[in-house]
Amino acid sequence: MTTEPRDEPRRVVVAMSGASGSIYGLRLVSQLTQAGFDTHFVLTHGAARVFAEELDASVDPIRPTAEALDAAGAKVERAKLHAHSITDVAAPFSSGSFLHRGMAIAPCSMATIGRLAHGYSSNLLERAADVCLKEKRRLVLVPRETPLHAIHLENLLTLARAGATILPAMPGFYHRPESVLDLVDGVVSRILDHLGIHLEGTPRWRSEADDGSESPERDASR
Repeated sequence: MTTEPRDEPRRVVVAMSGASGSIYGLRLVSQLTQAGFDTHFVLTHGAARVFAEELDASVDPIRPTAEALDAAGAKVERAKLHAHSITDVAAPFSSGSFLHRGMAIAPCSMATIGRLAHGYSSNLLERAADVCLKEKRRLVLVPRETPLHAIHLENLLTLARAGATILPAMPGFYHRPESVLDLVDGVVSRILDHLGIHLEGTPRWRSEADDGSESPERDASR
């Protein structure tokens, strides 16, 4: 169940480029489709290579399918998944006239960051992200790289100034995760928040005002 303004479209774009962290995109697609959002999905050739290495499953960037995501462990509501070829620059969300809630690139490689920062659009993912920037729509970029050199940082700053949200895959621990998947879902919940989607069960910082218990911040100060 979600709590959100009724006038916002229930369409979201999820993309993956060739950085480590395929599980972030996979869990994002799973949660969105299960929550009833029409989820438009695209991934690059680099993302497909990392996907195979990390998740022991193959997905074709030219013909991605729900079956391929299911094989990697996702629970996808198939009627809500709309998978697109990375070469299909005529896909609906490549146009500014196609209304949607926003776009997340999770994970987002530094190569993709660099191209977006300089307005370079050579495929559907890059075109769709460029459209988000020009139309002032939500664009959430989830880089997973360390350390970062000066060019990385300058590119990220350029995109932040252009209107993108830079949300590195840096999991928090205040919700007391018990598994790697808990850490992943903590990051995914923040991505959803910045897309304006608030799902029930999302881990939140809890304070004394919530339930009478002391916050982690208060405990840590003693």
